[in-house]
Amino acid sequence: MTRQYRAAAGRARNAAETTADFWTQGARTVTGRVPRLPRVDLVPAVERYFNLAQRTVDINRRLAVRCAEAVGTLSGVGREKAESAGDLVREKAEAAGNVLRERAEKAEQAALEQAEKAEQAEKELARQARQAERDQDRRARERARERYEGLAKAELSDLLAKRELPKTGNVDELIERLVEADSK
Repeated sequence: MTRQYRAAAGRARNAAETTADFWTQGARTVTGRVPRLPRVDLVPAVERYFNLAQRTVDINRRLAVRCAEAVGTLSGVGREKAESAGDLVREKAEAAGNVLRERAEKAEQAALEQAEKAEQAEKELARQARQAERDQDRRARERARERYEGLAKAELSDLLAKRELPKTGNVDELIERLVEADSK
C-alpha cells in the first residue's frame, strides 16, 4: 500500500510540475507577444500638478486678502457713517432737550404766575369776605340800635336795670351796652 501512495504522490508531483512549467511557458509567450511599453517619467507631470496647485493657492490667498481689505474698508466707511449718524442723533437730542427745558421753564414760570394770581385772588376774596362780614355786623348793629334809638335815657336805664347792667353813661353808651347784651 505504501507503494501505491508513493506512486500516486509521484504522479501528483509530476502533474504539479507539468502545470507550473505550462504556466511559466504561457506567461513567457504572452509577455513576449506584448510590445514593450516605453518608460514613462512621471516626475515632470507631478511637478506641473503641484505648481498648478501652488499657483491656485497663491491666487486664492491674494483674493482672500483683497476681500478682507475691502471688508475692512467697508466696515471703516460704515463705522464713519454710524459715527456721523450718532453725532447727528446726539445733536438733535440735545436740541430737543434744550427746547424741552425752555418750554418746561416757561410752563413753570406760567404756573408760578398763575399760582401767585390765585393766591392774590384768594387773599382778595378773604379780604372781601372779612369786609362783608364787618359790613353785615355793622348793619346788624345798626338794626339792633334802631330798636333803642327813639327811647329816652330813662327808658334805656330801665332796660339796663332789668338786665342788671350798669346804667351810667350817655345815651350812645347805654344803647351800645344794650346792643352788646342782645348779641350775647
